[in-house]
Amino acid sequence: MRRGAKAALVGGVFAVMVGGAGYGAYTVVNVLGEDGGPSASGAGAHPTGPPSRAEVRETATRFLTAWAKGDAAGAAAATDNAAAAAPALTGYREDASIREVRLTAGRISGTRVPFTVRATVTYEGSSKPLRYESALSVVRGIRTGRALVDWRPSVLHPWLRRGDTLETGEAATPPIRAVDRHGTVLTAAKYPSLAPVVDQLRANYGERVGGRPGIELYVRRAGQDAGTRTLLTLVKGRPGRLPTTLDASAQRAAERAAARYAESSVVAVRPSTGEVLAVANHRADGFNAAFEGKLAPGSTMKIVTAAMLIDNGVAEASGPAPCPRDATWQSQTFHNLRGMAPRADATLADSFARSCNTAFVKLVDEEPLTDASLADEARERFGLGRDDWRTGIASADGSVPASTGPDRAANAIGQGQVQLNPLNLASVTATARTGSFRQPVLVPKSLIDGAPATARGLSAGTAAQLRQMMRRTAVSGTGARAMAGLGGDIGAKTGSAEVDGQARPNSWFAGYRGDVAAAAMAQEGGHGGDTAGPIVAAVLRAGG
Repeated sequence: MRRGAKAALVGGVFAVMVGGAGYGAYTVVNVLGEDGGPSASGAGAHPTGPPSRAEVRETATRFLTAWAKGDAAGAAAATDNAAAAAPALTGYREDASIREVRLTAGRISGTRVPFTVRATVTYEGSSKPLRYESALSVVRGIRTGRALVDWRPSVLHPWLRRGDTLETGEAATPPIRAVDRHGTVLTAAKYPSLAPVVDQLRANYGERVGGRPGIELYVRRAGQDAGTRTLLTLVKGRPGRLPTTLDASAQRAAERAAARYAESSVVAVRPSTGEVLAVANHRADGFNAAFEGKLAPGSTMKIVTAAMLIDNGVAEASGPAPCPRDATWQSQTFHNLRGMAPRADATLADSFARSCNTAFVKLVDEEPLTDASLADEARERFGLGRDDWRTGIASADGSVPASTGPDRAANAIGQGQVQLNPLNLASVTATARTGSFRQPVLVPKSLIDGAPATARGLSAGTAAQLRQMMRRTAVSGTGARAMAGLGGDIGAKTGSAEVDGQARPNSWFAGYRGDVAAAAMAQEGGHGGDTAGPIVAAVLRAGG
């Protein structure tokens, strides 16, 4: 355990008390603008609507001044959750050891006020300057109508999320020097997407690979095995060398490709071994959705569904799978993408390459399929939903439950109750490519406690038919535009997952080229070939 104290997140909110060496020493620099005035709150009825610019200016000034002054109660009173804010504000100064703070508020943008924190962290005779950017928003109190600071973890520091704590002290584990499969050093500075991955690797393996812990200001992530993230090193430790399965070239390509699309994630694996070659996320919240996300995968699930149909003798790649305009299953009507023409003479390969939903919905009613058939196929052949993957860091291995009613049909097209992440889908793609399930790993198996998960994999005939259909999708189907220019042994599957409340569907794409399989997801990215597709293609182009 780190021998430091912490300022805990209480009731879902978290902030920081900053001040000088004594409560009387503080500085607030205000550049909010000079067009403010007295609060518009007034007397009488509670004001309604968004806070005015004057109210935003006054509230931000009151909060930042009290914060810098060391007045925890005063700063908390300026928020919309004083009971939770007060202990967090006090704990930050006393336990995280931050002193001599200068706050510089930026210009108002609507109800948002950015600000810069400059401070000193002091612990057992060691001191280092600390500087970071943050922001606050002003909202109107529900009961009082007062303008108040909307209390969130990111007010303290943009890296903080719900449940995290901020601590200063001896590191829980020594730092690591993570290296790729060729010995190239992988740092969060050079590969920003790897920050949460390196944090977890350090937490899980720092002690095993030697080294000596230093003194740090750090964020302890919420949840078991979530790791820590260092904000500032006061005294350097000695890092231990940790080998990973990553490939620096593939990682670089993944980072660049994901950076082009908001809320996107991608994973690449080597089908012949299960080794993870790249993992990248481009998300505002810093969550490792590539490994831990749980979202409906849309039509990329048809890889598993097609395998189920073939394994149960319901269909084969060259056999009939008509694509009507609509299909009804137990009172729910399913449709295809807008503009898709019906095809009564379509084969399974045709409907797979075009991503025809109605063809798959009609086939799930065939004997001998049951409500549990898709779940059984996913678990026994592809290793999904078993809760036993040991990748080296925290990961979710998908959920494909047995479902009744309309969800049985919805699951078959990657909606309903099915949930995957890019890691799961990359593994599915790798299994289709080789016929064998090899549980993905991020570090050498010798470092991972326990045996990796196992599954039966696919028969040679089923795997051959899946490759045939995926190649057709990549060459002339819905994945052709994204995969254009990629030669050799290629395959792909697109997916678009509708989500209630979203203007656009989530974009999914799975593909392989030779001994590299990759999958990507972009929330609200639209069609799979438009957003997730180019991400996967860029990673496949880089190889590994």
